Amino acid sequence: MNIGLGNLIEGASAAHVEECRKFYAAKVASGGQQAPTSHEELRKARNKLAATYGSGRAIELIARAGKRKVPVRVTNPSSGESRATYLDIHGGGFYMDSAARNDVRNAHLADALAMNVVSVEYRLAPENPWPAAPDDCETAALWLVEKGQKQFDTEQILIGGASAGATLAMTTLLRLRDRGVVDRIIGAVLAYGAYDLSGQSPGGRLYSDEWFIQAYAGHVPDRTVPDLSPLYGKFGGLPPALMLVGALDVLLEDNLAMAARLSAAGNEVDLRVFPESMHGFMSHPTAMARFALAGVETWLASRLA
Repeated sequence: MNIGLGNLIEGASAAHVEECRKFYAAKVASGGQQAPTSHEELRKARNKLAATYGSGRAIELIARAGKRKVPVRVTNPSSGESRATYLDIHGGGFYMDSAARNDVRNAHLADALAMNVVSVEYRLAPENPWPAAPDDCETAALWLVEKGQKQFDTEQILIGGASAGATLAMTTLLRLRDRGVVDRIIGAVLAYGAYDLSGQSPGGRLYSDEWFIQAYAGHVPDRTVPDLSPLYGKFGGLPPALMLVGALDVLLEDNLAMAARLSAAGNEVDLRVFPESMHGFMSHPTAMARFALAGVETWLASRLA
């Protein structure tokens, strides 16, 4: 895989560049979101975000594997028939957001691709720092591996996440690989993950002072542990991955490095870079986001073909 940036920019996205540039210019001018400075501010920020969630048709279940359990939100396809189950891991810097954030998007995915979508309600920092979140995501994944056929009448599993969700999707894949069950995962969608929370790599140093790292992993002496910073893991034997990131994302270098390591280990990697796009761009109301999301659906459909 050639990771020269010019070769990775999505050519068909050129039609959306000007609109995207104007959107982010206005967004930057309005000021960014500030990190909370107290538990009260964090509580208010979480409540404010929860008020923006759309209504979906998800049902709440408890996923169990071994002695662990975690709440999940399950959206089944309206057709009643499913070809696979997609494990969705939400973003939010490990300290914000909820599985319910993706209800509307997950309902669309379920119907468009005839998949069950299972979104994991993992525990958040700083109340529950590492390894609570990857433990919960692993629990949900193992539940699908062990009970997926009985629960959803399909053995095929896909996994995906954005931002912190992509980080957790990668750590989940590494855990499943080490358990010898990663072959049940037929594909992974990884959108703008943070893969070096240690700040040791060139890409990781660009965001090493972000508040979420201290909240999630401030208690860990060596943050190059792959379960925290997947960039330092061993990558052989992982499923095909679609990676997406904006050209203006502070995590761009981190994602290029992760794509290179995955590819060097012999894994199939489809890396797509979107011009004039900042972190989290696929959740923004732009044509560029819609273009990227349509590409995700096409890629998932190819994995199910």
